[in-house]
Amino acid sequence: MKISTGAEFYDNDETFLAYTKRRQQKENANDTIEKPVISQLLGDVTDADVLDLGCGNAGFGVELLEQGCFSYTGVDGSINMINAAQQQLSNYPNAKVIHKSMEHYTPPRDTYDLVTARLSLHYMEDLASVFTKVNQALKPEGRFIFSVEHPIITSTLQPSALRTNWTVDNYFSTGFRQQHWMGGYVQKYHRTLEEYFSLMQQSGFTVTNLKEACPQKEHFDSAETYERRMRIPLFLLMSGVKNR
Repeated sequence: MKISTGAEFYDNDETFLAYTKRRQQKENANDTIEKPVISQLLGDVTDADVLDLGCGNAGFGVELLEQGCFSYTGVDGSINMINAAQQQLSNYPNAKVIHKSMEHYTPPRDTYDLVTARLSLHYMEDLASVFTKVNQALKPEGRFIFSVEHPIITSTLQPSALRTNWTVDNYFSTGFRQQHWMGGYVQKYHRTLEEYFSLMQQSGFTVTNLKEACPQKEHFDSAETYERRMRIPLFLLMSGVKNR
């Protein structure tokens, strides 16, 4: 049984196609729950230099560019994602993407007003190093916004399914997890909410927001889906400002 890193997982063509179709599904959790909170935390990005870690197909990058950011740099370890991102960004001369794992990428210092990482950090083993490099890449008082799968979810990863009950176990036993997802096995790393918060502080950030992405009814057409999503948090989001 092969257990893939995040980048390897999405570089399986069948998995990549399945993921793309999944993201296009109506009322998917990313769009109905995580995205509205990200938008709230972002605020005005006019003239901002933005670094997006784990950029995926750069659909988010297009949104930032349309909102007036000055430049956009996306980083992703999956070549399938990078190819998709290059197509998305082909009409934006102030955008570029870099094929590199976040853990092995060192961004230029004091360069960005905003660094984002949406649902990518739970694939990283050495998160302290990533956070430190993010801090170094930001200009003074630059902002860092990220989302991850909620620790309640990552504590006991279950096969992807439309479920009505959840198991939460081994919450304080942090570290490596494997998940059977979309026909393959992918490695993830579980951290408690406290650990994410502490890592931000230790890496030179003042945490300004912590959100658990409570679903908002206006983003759902299906009352049944909304009620099911209200039962358990799927995402954790934090934002912070560089303080050193």
